[in-house]
Amino acid sequence: MASPASVPRPVRIGVQIAPQHAPYEKIRDTAAALEALGVDILFNWDHFYPLSGEPDGLHFESWTMLAALAEQTSSVELGALVNCNSYRNANLQADMARTIDHISAKGGTGRFIFGIGSGWFERDYDEYGYEFGTAGGRLDALAASMPVIEDRWSRLNPPPTRKIPVLIGGGGEKKTLRIVAKHADIWHSFSDAATLERKLGILAEHGRAVGRDVAEIEISTEIGKSSPADVELLHDLGATMFTIGISGPDYDISGVEDWLSWRDEKNAHLSGVTETS
Repeated sequence: MASPASVPRPVRIGVQIAPQHAPYEKIRDTAAALEALGVDILFNWDHFYPLSGEPDGLHFESWTMLAALAEQTSSVELGALVNCNSYRNANLQADMARTIDHISAKGGTGRFIFGIGSGWFERDYDEYGYEFGTAGGRLDALAASMPVIEDRWSRLNPPPTRKIPVLIGGGGEKKTLRIVAKHADIWHSFSDAATLERKLGILAEHGRAVGRDVAEIEISTEIGKSSPADVELLHDLGATMFTIGISGPDYDISGVEDWLSWRDEKNAHLSGVTETS
């Protein structure tokens, strides 16, 4: 029998519902439709203004929405892609995540994924009164926050229902990937195959430096406008979580079923491999 470390990961499909240009009722109904289709994860994002289209268009806040989606859903995992570390005290982030973990559990194990990044959209900072600073400074703040968040999870009463998965987003090779190597269960980036291959090598170097086997980290990337052949290359390199982004006002989910079929084909093959291992 194969050891747990040698068993390949199943493919998972996430959908990021951009909370922009649509009323909340439309977002809620889209989340329900996607859960019914069988997606693995629902994401939103942690911004205060639209990132595309009309700059002052309809927009909703991330964490309060995630709590509502946690109550609404029953099987799909959920989180932000990604929460901005700059906007909230580290201890508060941990407590909010633990609370949504419990809301989503409904008597079982929680379904919350703690996605986090250092922040980048300057308008969010300027309009809401946060100091934008520098990219390096924001990454240093993220590195400082992660041990605080992890420690707070160990002291909350009640504790989280599970070890809350930490997803860290970003591709910076010197600082971000070192934080990933130390703290992440999932690493998310926007990489083509050549870039992903190079950065996985750098992540492995950081893992050796901090004493972590980075094979423990799930590799996540965007499907975006990638062709099936492009996605196959990413999967061959070890990516197993693939996210589709959709935006209001219409939230077109017509292409999601094709990717779910691809996921199921991959996982059916994986099941056959593990049964004979």
